[in-house]
Amino acid sequence: MKYNFFRNDKLPTASGFRAGARGTHSSRTIMLTELALLYSATGFSGDLKKAIVDDNALGKSSSSGRALSQQRLSELYCFDNKVPTFRIFRALCERDPSALPQLALLMAIARDPLLRASARPILGLAPNSELMRDSVRNAIASAVGSRMNEAVLNKVVRNTASSWTKTGHLVGRTLKRRARVRANQTAFAFALWIAQQSGLVGAEIFDNGWMAALDLDPAAARSLAERAHVTGLINYRTLGDGFELDTSPLERLN
Repeated sequence: MKYNFFRNDKLPTASGFRAGARGTHSSRTIMLTELALLYSATGFSGDLKKAIVDDNALGKSSSSGRALSQQRLSELYCFDNKVPTFRIFRALCERDPSALPQLALLMAIARDPLLRASARPILGLAPNSELMRDSVRNAIASAVGSRMNEAVLNKVVRNTASSWTKTGHLVGRTLKRRARVRANQTAFAFALWIAQQSGLVGAEIFDNGWMAALDLDPAAARSLAERAHVTGLINYRTLGDGFELDTSPLERLN
């Protein structure tokens, strides 16, 4: 299984992807609890900044806490309907609220280079294998170069490990072990769209970091594509040893 997220270094920033050596995980985790509260209050529609800062949809005790939460959530999830990644994310959450954790993971990987850097050492672990934090630290350090001191780097390792625990890929408190997740079909369709936006083509579509984030090997991903086709989320058909894939139906969701 491959763990690359992009075919080259040119990220599709217009679609909502973020590059660089900085990311939200230097101070926060994936913030799933806050994201779920916000979805419950707003359905990710309307003025989300107002919902968080003025209406206190997250139940924060101070105005500074509300403002900082809004900033960090926006970094991770965009909250801009003009950006295709968020627009599809919001529509898919409305279609299948149970998919929120995996949809959030895909969004956060796309938008936080630090979480993205932590993916390979975690996703590459065999089930029930113990997480070696140095492997995550080394991967992140390689991605950011000399931009972070040891204290910040160690905090990023803790925060990314916590995020992967929240999504079910790791279990345990102090000693964390790899667990496998069951791919949600709605999140899988989103992963296919993201993979195509990332420049992946051909067999790469089913063998990359986006599929690995859902614990799907290429064979399982192809099988799930056939089921996603039946739901109308994508158009997919096999052609001998090849296939045709069209994820544009996701772009027409309301």
